[in-house]
Amino acid sequence: MAKKKESTTTETTDKSKATSAKTTKTGTSRKKGEEPMAAEEAEAKRKTASKGAGKKASATPAAEAGAPATGASGDTAKAKPAKRGRPPKKKEAEVAVPVASKDGVEELVKVKPRGRGKGATSTTTVDEAQAAPSQQAQDRAVWYASRFTDYDVYLFREGRHYTLYEKLGSHPMEIAGQQGTYFAVWAPNAEQVSVMGEFNGWSRDSHELHVRHDGSGIWEGFVPGVQTGVMYKYHIKSKYNLYHVEKSDPFAFCREVPPQTASIVNDLQYEWQDQAWIDHRKNMQDKPQPYSVYEVHLGSWRRKPEDNNRPLTYRELAEELPSYLKEMGFTHVEFMPVMHHPFNGSWGYQITGYFAAHSMLGSPQDLMHLIDVLHQNGIGVIMDWVPSHFPSDEHGLAYFDGTHLFEHADPRKGFHPDWNSYIFNYGRNEVRSFLISNALFWLDRYHVDGLRVDAVASMLYLDYSRKEGEWIPNEHGGRENLEAISLIKEFNEAVHFNFPEVLTIAEESTAWPAVTGPVENGGLGFNMKWMMGWMHDTLDYFSKDSLYRRYHQGEITFSIIYAFSERFMLPLSHDEVVHGKGSLLRKMPGDEWQQFANLRALYAYMYAHPGAKLLFMGGDVAQTSEWNHDMSVDWHLLQYGYHQGIQQLLRELNAVYKAEPALYTHNFDPAGFQWVDYNDAHNSVMSFLRKGNSPQEELLVVCNFTPAMHEHYRLGVPHAGEWVQVFNSDDSRYGGSNKHNTEPIQTVPEPFHGQEHSLTLVLPPLAVAYFKLKS
Repeated sequence: MAKKKESTTTETTDKSKATSAKTTKTGTSRKKGEEPMAAEEAEAKRKTASKGAGKKASATPAAEAGAPATGASGDTAKAKPAKRGRPPKKKEAEVAVPVASKDGVEELVKVKPRGRGKGATSTTTVDEAQAAPSQQAQDRAVWYASRFTDYDVYLFREGRHYTLYEKLGSHPMEIAGQQGTYFAVWAPNAEQVSVMGEFNGWSRDSHELHVRHDGSGIWEGFVPGVQTGVMYKYHIKSKYNLYHVEKSDPFAFCREVPPQTASIVNDLQYEWQDQAWIDHRKNMQDKPQPYSVYEVHLGSWRRKPEDNNRPLTYRELAEELPSYLKEMGFTHVEFMPVMHHPFNGSWGYQITGYFAAHSMLGSPQDLMHLIDVLHQNGIGVIMDWVPSHFPSDEHGLAYFDGTHLFEHADPRKGFHPDWNSYIFNYGRNEVRSFLISNALFWLDRYHVDGLRVDAVASMLYLDYSRKEGEWIPNEHGGRENLEAISLIKEFNEAVHFNFPEVLTIAEESTAWPAVTGPVENGGLGFNMKWMMGWMHDTLDYFSKDSLYRRYHQGEITFSIIYAFSERFMLPLSHDEVVHGKGSLLRKMPGDEWQQFANLRALYAYMYAHPGAKLLFMGGDVAQTSEWNHDMSVDWHLLQYGYHQGIQQLLRELNAVYKAEPALYTHNFDPAGFQWVDYNDAHNSVMSFLRKGNSPQEELLVVCNFTPAMHEHYRLGVPHAGEWVQVFNSDDSRYGGSNKHNTEPIQTVPEPFHGQEHSLTLVLPPLAVAYFKLKS
């Protein structure tokens, strides 16, 4: 991840219980029929809430004095979470609501929230043996209600609650015939928390939430009459330093368009049509398959110049992006962060709304529609996820309840010097629940097929971008962030247990061992890792004049030495076309023809190299300028032949990649690769074999990285017979000089390059060609 600008915006169905009960072996469930809260506890809770406003503010919050504000942060017996998946129907959640009782003491009974999905109707019921809520309860602005069980709270405080999005936040419900919204927020160091919004004239005091009796720091309540689409915020009065603030809901599913900061009640109702894709995804689990990923910044892929240069909405993107990707042959698309962010210049990497789709492009349901249409067109969706840092905007997570709640209090561990943002407190259990719940949320509610985790290296090292004396060693005196490492492992375990067919991909730029190794063997547990070394070495090599490449042969061949140490994805990402680095085309040396020939050779070499593939938008049309998040891809360049040729080349490379098993069957296995010759530095030529499961699947790849054409270039091959050219980046259809091996090439029984047979080829200039044994 490149250095990102700081955000500058200022203020202007209780399936969790069933799922979470299996996540740890240490908890015990409430007995059948037992009420979630005793009458005495309910009364104590009411009295506590009524006394809240009169408490004296302390000078120093406990969290900043070195002790957590709530809950224990110690380790617990670790067990895998329950497998979830997506059943067609979900059981309605049960929540606790007040009813009249003897002697004026309120008791709680369980009711069901309003259903979701097609044809959903009110499913609220009250136990027949109980009366309706008391008049006293109905006269309150905020009713006592809870979606939390004692076990939910236990898991939350243990850092093992992975579906907090079903509990915290705002949830439309119906209670005793009254439709409204249940609100819940975690603010353990608050003296008072109120909901303010359109429904009460943005009053800071009229709708106070009730703090739970159990010390969890959760404030909650049901507000009758508040429906989907209503805007709201939380007004928080801290126990410390007379601090008070208006905050967006950390668990809100929808938010106002920036620079406005209100949260919006949304039920996420959407009728998905992608079951065929989900079934296909499950069937392909653990099977070799090609991964060709198109990285996209949705706000700048296409824009409407005739409409004030605005970006396409999610709905408009659904009309254009899936068909384009399908035509080009990409298997997946990767979205740069779509979570809510206040400043477009951060590209989405400074997030204030982790559970909200960015509202500038449409509603949550609009984003679901885009993903749905992509799936219906056979395109997988990967999302960037940012658990490494968050911005300091007052309405966001920072200093949430007057203390460093989500971020670490010590700036040596809690503040990012590169990005002027805060770092999550990975050692706080409630924060761990927040982050892992957020990851699973996008897989569950948005059917996302993979998460690419941003800036993993910054999480792993305590001294990342810090000078001596600016960081705190771990308990063993080392530089490894043990709490972050533990979180990453738990994140991968939770994702792969609940959604075993989903990918997790690490942007990790160091030599940290076993990033893609299994957690049980000491690895971090990712499915893939970006091969940053390949990207930097390859682009550095290609930027050199072809005359001098002979002195850098080791730079282009070096990646194979470690190519199978991890499961790598080869990225030509957004980071390489910003901040003065120039576009991929403009990195290439030589005149116009050589620049395009080099770019064609780069792409053909990447597709032949072991590993999955990723290309940032704009590279598909040979963009001449750097990426600008406020401008569209330069689609007008496609009126020119060379640019059309690049697009056609990528279209056919994707087709060859998917059609030739040798290019992906052993993508992460040394059995899929064999050098033929890497020593011809004088001619800047290298050749290798990509292998499938049979000789008939093998491909011979020959790369000529100079403009010199070789008419009779001899290579050793492992099998006798006729070899035919199946791809050549020098084809005239791509803008090349059209130098081909048009006829099948017969081997001769002359040993060469350690092989028993050899053949003689024509090597086109600045080109990469693939050959296959004729069957």
